[in-house]
Amino acid sequence: MTYCVAMRLDEGLVFLADSRTNAGVDHVSTFRKMTVYERPGERVIVLMTSGNLACGQSVRQLVAETTTDEGLSIWNAKSMFDVARVVGDAVRRIRARDAAAMEDAGIDFTMSIVVGGQIGDESCRLFLVYSAGNFIEALAESPYFQIGEAKYGKPVLDRMITPKSTLDEGAKCALVSMDSTMRSNLSVGMPLDLLVYETGRLMVTRFALIDANNEYFKMIHDTWGERLKHVFMEIPPPVWDSGAATKEASTEPTRMAGSQYSTQSEARQPMAEPIRAKVPASLVDELIVRAEIQTLAQERHRGPQPD
Repeated sequence: MTYCVAMRLDEGLVFLADSRTNAGVDHVSTFRKMTVYERPGERVIVLMTSGNLACGQSVRQLVAETTTDEGLSIWNAKSMFDVARVVGDAVRRIRARDAAAMEDAGIDFTMSIVVGGQIGDESCRLFLVYSAGNFIEALAESPYFQIGEAKYGKPVLDRMITPKSTLDEGAKCALVSMDSTMRSNLSVGMPLDLLVYETGRLMVTRFALIDANNEYFKMIHDTWGERLKHVFMEIPPPVWDSGAATKEASTEPTRMAGSQYSTQSEARQPMAEPIRAKVPASLVDELIVRAEIQTLAQERHRGPQPD
């Protein structure tokens, strides 16, 4: 499995990828999924892959060595949009070459690719390329992309990341997102490739290969978990009564020391009951008979009562 996340911020780009792949519980390997295509002073392009490992490696190689039918390559493209076209074309070539054979072997052709960077004076751009070769671009409303095992690391990104986030905030949030994913899914693992690109630099200046001994990641892992526990414990428990009752009781000193928040909503009081299934008629009759038998047994056990 894979988890990669990339962000397009006003200050630049953030990329983070894990390196674990597995073909079963007893076959776990390390393959790095981030590739950098760089000509210092002219372009910096970062590509991350998820899905079938063999297909991902083939696409990365094709992107580095070949041109499209229009003569485009990742090395001569004039814009990041053209770079996304080059990557999409490579995906379609690999699909045309391998998909049928993979299908015969019972293997799906699955792939997702994040590619982003900067060429010349163009702004930083970020794209998500699908297994059909088509793609979308990250915009201000959606400033990040995830590929692979995305669900565990998504909530913190949604809460924290906006285009105005700083690069350091983006890197920190990406690592928290990765830590959350690794904690919930053992198929995502170290080492991690972290690359932070500042707009206009046109070369890689901030990169870290993070392993289990990395001090900063260990601090994030320990601090994030402990702070979450503290925040959780600070949230008051629910009050299992009506909203009206809560308001009346909220002036009491004992209630002020605890929770003042009712589980009920006044507007929905008429419906504040669970949906109950109707007991079948045959069971109703049986329950009535059982109740009568139980009553008789209790009376016999008590014996005759004095007048």
